[in-house]
Amino acid sequence: MTIENDRLPVLLIGGGMESREVIMPTLFQERRRGKIGWIGISSLTGSVIQGLRKYFPNEEFTGYPDPDKVDPDKEFPELFKEALDELPEGSLVIVAVPDHIHTTILLPALERGLDCIVEKPLCLLVEDAHKIIEAADEKALYILTDYHKRHDRAVRAARARYRKGDLGELLHGHAWIEEKKEMPLKNFAAWAEKSSPFEYIGVHYVDAYYFITGLMPKRLAAFGQKKFLPTQGKDAFDAIQAVIEWEDGSVFWIQSSWVCPESNTALTNQGLNLHGTKGEYWADHKNRNLSFTIDDTPYEHYNPNFFRPYDSWEEEGLVDWVGYGYESIQQGIDDMVTIRQETKGLSEKEALEKRRELLAKWENLRALPRQALIGVAVNEAVRLSIDNNSRYVGFDEKMYPKLL
Repeated sequence: MTIENDRLPVLLIGGGMESREVIMPTLFQERRRGKIGWIGISSLTGSVIQGLRKYFPNEEFTGYPDPDKVDPDKEFPELFKEALDELPEGSLVIVAVPDHIHTTILLPALERGLDCIVEKPLCLLVEDAHKIIEAADEKALYILTDYHKRHDRAVRAARARYRKGDLGELLHGHAWIEEKKEMPLKNFAAWAEKSSPFEYIGVHYVDAYYFITGLMPKRLAAFGQKKFLPTQGKDAFDAIQAVIEWEDGSVFWIQSSWVCPESNTALTNQGLNLHGTKGEYWADHKNRNLSFTIDDTPYEHYNPNFFRPYDSWEEEGLVDWVGYGYESIQQGIDDMVTIRQETKGLSEKEALEKRRELLAKWENLRALPRQALIGVAVNEAVRLSIDNNSRYVGFDEKMYPKLL
């Protein structure tokens, strides 16, 4: 590969919907702005790389595998390791593969001393989360989980007002996040049975409550339904709900599903309500009071805050990608640029100490592994509760779920 000046080399592992619609546009924009140099994309087959090249005809990136050199339909499940081996020190790896294989990608990257951004959740098992934490601690590696709802200004507003004391002590809250049937039947058809709407999107609001309050979950009970998707040949949950009691006695209810009608006015229904002793927070995160009604397309609730293209201020014909989906990835890129700048020219020992200093500074401000562990623990506890007739599940001192 060619390292362009001192720009950050980035390898994206995974070429699915999230990569195509959010991560890759972000990477190309940050490259135009001078932060990123070489970009590689590693996927299971060359046909995925072919599709991405057609989708981004004016952008350069290295594909693993190269569809010009191999059968595009042949699968290369271990090729990502070769891509990792080719990365120079100080590169960034972005992991955007199905939830259940995050760990199998992250651990090899950590073994090679590479910093990572990983799509939420960090992983699906607390045991794996601790392995990731241990591996990251050993080499002072930066591992950021992309919980983009933390960057939603509606969520940041709740955090700021709660931390100021405006809501008083929390009593209860309610969150809802529900997506169209296209998600398990089309976009994630290959792995929907290995995940669920709670693990994939419901965990956003687990992390949001933790981010807003800093509270630790104490126990939960969960419920799941399989009614529609089994009729479509999928042994997958239509919907999952969880009621979580936190260490202060407050209770938070989360409902999640991915079987909303295709006629829904947005991909995602979502919102959050918090009720405290001094005040209430209520936000419809779907309806941002902006809509479009256009010939030949259905009525659309439009969220201008997530990840949207706007006319560029810099050049006619270009777009600027703006929103909390962009800002979440941007934060990880900026942090990596900072790490590279702060450790440049230092000895190995000095660089390690500087990394530890920066990570300690960000520990309470980022979804680094110890914070991401909370979502992992709740996800695993939800599964455990459902598998045991919705029994209560608590957590030990290391956040391992246990039946109560």
